[in-house]
Amino acid sequence: MKLVINNIRTSVDDDFEYIKHQAAKKIKIAINEIKSIKITKESIDARRKPNITLVYTVLVETYSRVKTSSNSDITVFDEIPSPPLSRGNIPLDKKPVIVGFGPAGMFAALILAQNGYKPIVIERGESMKKRTELVDLFWKENKLSEETNVQFGEGGAGTFSDGKLTTRINDRRCNKVLEEFFNNGAHEEILYKNKPHIGTDVLKNVVVSMRKRIEELGGTILFNSKLTDIDFKSSSVQGIKYNDTQTIDTNIVVLSIGHSARDTFEMLLSKDIQFIQKPFSIGVRIEHPQEIINMAQFGQPHVIPKLGPADYQLFQKIGNRTVYSFCMCPGGIVVASASEHESIVTNGMSEYKRDRDNANSALVVSVEPGDFEGSHPLAGMYFQRKWERLAYEIAGCNYSAPVQLLGDFINGSSSKAFGVVKPSYTGNTAFCDINRCLPGFVTSPMKESINALDKKVSGFGMADAILTGVETRTSSPVRIPRSDSLEAIGFKGLYPAGEGAGYAGGIVSAAVDGIRIAEEIIGKYIPQY
Repeated sequence: MKLVINNIRTSVDDDFEYIKHQAAKKIKIAINEIKSIKITKESIDARRKPNITLVYTVLVETYSRVKTSSNSDITVFDEIPSPPLSRGNIPLDKKPVIVGFGPAGMFAALILAQNGYKPIVIERGESMKKRTELVDLFWKENKLSEETNVQFGEGGAGTFSDGKLTTRINDRRCNKVLEEFFNNGAHEEILYKNKPHIGTDVLKNVVVSMRKRIEELGGTILFNSKLTDIDFKSSSVQGIKYNDTQTIDTNIVVLSIGHSARDTFEMLLSKDIQFIQKPFSIGVRIEHPQEIINMAQFGQPHVIPKLGPADYQLFQKIGNRTVYSFCMCPGGIVVASASEHESIVTNGMSEYKRDRDNANSALVVSVEPGDFEGSHPLAGMYFQRKWERLAYEIAGCNYSAPVQLLGDFINGSSSKAFGVVKPSYTGNTAFCDINRCLPGFVTSPMKESINALDKKVSGFGMADAILTGVETRTSSPVRIPRSDSLEAIGFKGLYPAGEGAGYAGGIVSAAVDGIRIAEEIIGKYIPQY
């Protein structure tokens, strides 16, 4: 008999045997009557800090039947199998092409490969080893490759991040995403932790393993291959061109290009593919000592191994704007993330252990299409570029990132030296007035929000916190409208996918969208090659 047992509470010092004993106690059986037990969910209850408790849900299999009616924390496990994929019958005589090997493209390719479709993936950036080398070269010597960087290359932008696997979507495909990451080398805890993360160091290996699996299943991955044209006949896909001269005949193209493929956006717009402006957010990275965040959230400054370093998620309404934290990286660093020359873009990154001195997060403010200059479909993209280039200029035109202490930012003073917080930025920094690097309708709400945010996380408003500009790539500035068949409106065989197309926000939701696209293709076509 299999049972789901909720609300098993433990201290941070209790081990797995204690969980097993508590499960047996709840269902009123001896511990030796438990055949197997598996953790399915773990969350943290810090409401009575520093007395932190961990709350578990477990799946227990017993040797005999157990009465469950008297306890609402116990339910009989009802295993619902995933519905089988429906198979299409329209003959497909050319392999599908997937553009981009971030989460959406990677999972679209994996699902298609697992079902015999042998996809071809083109990725404008390098494979992982060479990509990492080029990113390091930019961080150390300011030598930027516009094709291979933190935004482009094997694994997509999420590869150089915290590797967060949290998502707000409720979709059965989320489990598939987590299972595939685990099967390819991620730690088992991602399957049950309330806030799972992989870490950039582990994620790199996971991505390479998934790529090799796709290739084993008959897929092809072409690196250093940038989409430069799509051939249409009567609005139906006939093929693609990459690197201006190379061609592939195909009737299916999955556009999983990411939120920073600006040249590709412009090419697609020139082909009369529809784009819609969409809201996003811009701001800065803010850094605090990790010990300050631990103290605020857990009531003690040192890291408790079972909990890991503390995180936070904050938001505050200021008039018609929302100020909020985004992509918080406990024990992480701030990374140079530009993908265009003479621009500054920041992001946050953590390794699996999250053991660096600082906590960092984006502190951003919502912006709407009405804030952009004009009604051009790509106005939001140009708006991002404007502030990225201005940050580059203000900080000295040498790829230094503009920084300012939070107290000075609020008071309108110039920063002269760092205080207790030392910058973790992967490049050089220059003291600047952050107020000059962002529009007033962003900086004013940021200042106004600090007192309220400090009440939610004590110490958040510390004067020595470091602001590093600018954070502009929180999400895609556009959406490519799709029909009910998930194809771009007015075009047959063209499937916009993931974050770049405006249908996801993060690793898991982008991967889920890639799976959804693959399932749509499988449900319509049958390979004949």
